Amino acid sequence: MANILREINHVNAKSLDEAVEFLSKDGSQPIAGGTDLLGTMKLYILRDYPQTIVNLKTITPSLDYITVSDAGVLRIGALTKLRDIAKSDIVAKRWTALSQAAGRTASPHIREMGTIGGNICQLNRCLYFRKKWNRFDCLRKGGDTCYAITGENRYHSIFGAVKACVAVNPSDLAPALMALNATIITTKRSIKIGGFWDVGIPGSTVLATDELVREISIPAPADGVKSAFVKFALRSSIDFPIVNCAAMIGGDDASICLNAVHNNPYKATRAEEALKGKSIDDVLAEVAGDASVQAAMPLALNEWKIQIAKTMVKRVVLACK
Repeated sequence: MANILREINHVNAKSLDEAVEFLSKDGSQPIAGGTDLLGTMKLYILRDYPQTIVNLKTITPSLDYITVSDAGVLRIGALTKLRDIAKSDIVAKRWTALSQAAGRTASPHIREMGTIGGNICQLNRCLYFRKKWNRFDCLRKGGDTCYAITGENRYHSIFGAVKACVAVNPSDLAPALMALNATIITTKRSIKIGGFWDVGIPGSTVLATDELVREISIPAPADGVKSAFVKFALRSSIDFPIVNCAAMIGGDDASICLNAVHNNPYKATRAEEALKGKSIDDVLAEVAGDASVQAAMPLALNEWKIQIAKTMVKRVVLACK
């Protein structure tokens, strides 16, 4: 099919209310850094091409900020760039896993454009979903087939399918936000991070079409608690994760989240239980890694990801020692 130049409306939203009003109209899509949206438009991967693009960067007051409240809560505006999160001394000191995750996302140039809101709202990377000209009208787009189940699924879910889709969540920031117990503040509500992603068809979050992420709120870790993020990718300087993992561990508590292994970020609750109340050493970290994949149900081509997931959990646990 030949390339097609399509007309598109571009509007600069002056406020959140105005942005929401624009997005309430059919065919509208928000844009911030544009690192995900522009690719989907260029390749025509979706059923419907956006008619109107709503620019969020012009919103006043700006949604690009990193602050800490009097109560010690980290507040990050949805349009804050990944580069700024990675370089923030505030984030690195107490919310280390988030700082490390932002610094490992994509390439330096993408981190200079991509935002935290965009990173957690991005679409999945399944090659059938992303195929140019929507050649595979899959479940995630309203079709009736997940082509990856019996096709190319090397990088897909190792914990089974939810509603038959086996594409994984590709975000690097998602497991860090899960481990750190973040809350997503939208234009309509507050959502605990574990309830932010939706495996419904279509879409990857619970956001309504006229709902925007406004802020990410993360409580201060208790004294003595450590957090860390690790990632395995084929090209470590740019690629999406094959498996990534974040943890926050201290005292009698442990919070561990794997990602790129399931539809949603996967809370490794069995690994958390294995760690509670115990002193971390190599043996215990290995036990936690084994426990994290006890419920694994790999597909035909991705059993190899189980060992990587175990190793990521072991490494992130030791990083919190």
